[in-house]
Amino acid sequence: MAAPKIELLAIVGPTASGKTSLSLQIAKQLGSEIISVDSRAQYQQMDIGTAKPSSNERNTVPHWGIDIASPDKPISASDFKDYAYQKIKDIQARGKLPILVGGSGLYVDSVLYDYSFAPADNNLRNQLNSKTTDELQAIITKRHLTMPENYNNKRYLIRAIEIGDQKATKKQLPDNTIIVGLNPPLPELKKIVTKRINKMIKNGLYKEIKHLKLRYQAQTEPMKANAYRIFGEYLDGNMNESEAIEAAIRQDMLLVKKQLTWFRRNPDITWFDNKETAFAWLMGVIKGKI
Repeated sequence: MAAPKIELLAIVGPTASGKTSLSLQIAKQLGSEIISVDSRAQYQQMDIGTAKPSSNERNTVPHWGIDIASPDKPISASDFKDYAYQKIKDIQARGKLPILVGGSGLYVDSVLYDYSFAPADNNLRNQLNSKTTDELQAIITKRHLTMPENYNNKRYLIRAIEIGDQKATKKQLPDNTIIVGLNPPLPELKKIVTKRINKMIKNGLYKEIKHLKLRYQAQTEPMKANAYRIFGEYLDGNMNESEAIEAAIRQDMLLVKKQLTWFRRNPDITWFDNKETAFAWLMGVIKGKI
């Protein structure tokens, strides 16, 4: 009996692991389209600090899930799931393979496993909103819930508690879906993270932050992402540039570990420590050679 045709590919892993490069390589080879699953790249005008694919990359391969909302109108995992499902159907209708690419674990899994999100309890949300970030983190730790990737984001912390209480349901991974994970050695990832942060600064990160702070409040949830929050503190004179760079590297490596904690629980992921091996394996599977 022939194996089912692959209808959806997901490439996951921590920040700076090579997901974008691998997805572009696969997409160019197969004529695929990419759906970005990055809870920051979804926002308009937040380009440099989110390390979005370049304009040239997006012109070469169609990308979805980027610049779909204003920073003052956050998108929930449930909202993104609905958006991604529609794009997957559209891409498949064009006879192409959709590729989900990202490190935002809850957003990725909501699509792959068809999460059913229970409606929010307004009374519980009001109670949680009155608590500090530290208090919310303590609740998650005490209840043995999964800490969200952006653990400094109050909205994400509240949603993690709500989901933990409501036990959002999920389905099995469809047979026609493949998930590949990239997990280079941590020292290599740290070098890439460091290089990327310095590149952001060179490419105009400070100008971007100043523009965003003029247009949006610094406390707008997307502005709490590591690069914007930390270098915003530097621009406000609360630390020097070297301290900011070290803090950004440190926080990104903490994010790497939290992303890996999330994804490593998933037995459906086939892991690779480099994109070259992953590409060769994937092409073999897709072309029926494995």
